[in-house]
Parts: sequence; structure tokens; C-alpha cells
Amino acid sequence: MSKNIIAINAGPRKGWNTDTLITEASKGAESAGATIRRFDLFKLEKYTGCVSCFGCKKEKFKGQCICRDGLKPVLDAIRESDGLIIGSPNYLSEMTASFRALYERLIFQNLTYNKETPCCNARPIPVLLIMTSNAPDTMYRQLLQNYQQTLSHFVGPAEVFVSGNTLQLKDYSKTDWPWSMFDAEDKKRRHETVFPEECRAVFEKGANLVR
Repeated sequence: MSKNIIAINAGPRKGWNTDTLITEASKGAESAGATIRRFDLFKLEKYTGCVSCFGCKKEKFKGQCICRDGLKPVLDAIRESDGLIIGSPNYLSEMTASFRALYERLIFQNLTYNKETPCCNARPIPVLLIMTSNAPDTMYRQLLQNYQQTLSHFVGPAEVFVSGNTLQLKDYSKTDWPWSMFDAEDKKRRHETVFPEECRAVFEKGANLVR
């Protein structure tokens, strides 16, 4: 039977770094026989982060967020899936607000506040977390380690992939004021040489998610 993998883009820019890496990871999963269902968080109906209603702490809703908004179908799909690919650009040294909203509700629904069984997720699934950033990829080790540990504990074994020093614009000279913090030519060279290798790497990680 084909495995069902959920791919989630928590970034707003179609065709750019995060979107591309998620797409490549999804293709890798498909190459290993999986079926992909994709969600783009910036295209969903209105939603919020966790509203602390504690509905998921009731026995009849155990492990299920009961807030019915644009994220409800996403959370339901993840719960029924065999693996999760999720990616976000880095905004101000964090993931996007859209990512955080999903992350809060994905984790909190499985948190029991019980010492003996702190997590009620009875069906762990593998997770591939992808982050892109215009800053060097060495800057976010602690941030990504924290996400990896929490996802591994409450969702399933998680792996992290980061692409740093990304190309943000096709032509940096067309900005209204000089983006002098960046070496545009260096970013372009990296995008043409390193980024294709990263695409191949996440393709393989997507396939490994299924194997």
C-alpha cells in the first residue's frame, strides 16, 4: 500500500527557496512510492495558533485539536499520514508565524501534562523539517535542535535540513535602496552551484522518509 505523506509550505513565496526544497523532497517521497498531499499555509482560510481551550485534553478528543478553522484539515491530515515534510523560511531568527501557529497546535494536542505519559500520540510518523535563510546556515543550530527534539518527542523521529545564504531576489540592483548587507554576486553563485546540490539532498531525504 502506498504511504501517505503530507507536505506543508509555511512560506509565502511560490517558486522560491522553501517552496522549491519542499517540492524536491516531495518528489523524492513520490519516487519511493508515496502519495503526496500538500498544503500551503498562506493560502488557507483564516486560522490562529493555539487558543488554549484545552479541548484536546478531554478524553473524547485525546490528541485532537478541536478548533475548527483553516488548520483543522491540515492537522487531521497529519494525524492520518505516514510522514510529514514541512518547510519554512527564517523570519527574524525564527520560523514564520504561519509555521508557529501550526506547530503550537500540532504539539499541544499531544501534550498530556501527565508525568507517566507526557505524550498521547500513539502513532509516531517521521518528520523532515526544512528551513531556509538568507543568513549562514550555521547561525540556527540551537533553534533547529529545539524544534527537532520537540517534534521527535510529540510527532515522530525528526530530521532537519537547512539552506542558508539563500538568494532572495533575481536582481538585487532593482531594490529602492541598496541591500548592502549582502554580496549579491556571491548569493547568485551559491544559488547556481550549491542550491542544486541541496535540492538533490532533500530529494533523497524525502525518499528516505518513505523507505
